[in-house]
Amino acid sequence: MSNQILFHLSFPVLDIPSTKKFYVDGLGCLPGRESEISLILSLYGHQLVAHVVHEQFEPQAGIYPRHFGLVFYSESNWLALLERIQYKQLEFYQQPKVRFPDTPLEHRTFFLQDPSGNLLEFKHYRSESAIFGERDYHQIGDLVTSENNHHH
Repeated sequence: MSNQILFHLSFPVLDIPSTKKFYVDGLGCLPGRESEISLILSLYGHQLVAHVVHEQFEPQAGIYPRHFGLVFYSESNWLALLERIQYKQLEFYQQPKVRFPDTPLEHRTFFLQDPSGNLLEFKHYRSESAIFGERDYHQIGDLVTSENNHHH
């Protein structure tokens, strides 16, 4: 029995085969139980559950308001995932970049989009204090403009 606490996220997908290809073959998630309408995935030990929806859902116009992903404490682990994604030729929704350079909020980030239109972000903060701290700063994410909120 472990004291570890896991994060759980349930999210909509269009089908299981494309979801499995992206998350298992692409990102390297471990598959758990599976049915025709749902799939449990381990994303670095956290539990994702993909549920098939039959109505088409409108993809959002950019990275806000909804996306999910991981914050890496280790830059080398972040880079290892980035290299895997490049090797697997997954398409970036937003290319890897540095946000808030030369500030305590500096972090490296990139976005992916799964085959169902869900957006995922993976990031690494140069300073661990920026994950939950640095409360004197109020910048969060990108300024929302029509230019940087759309897929290129």
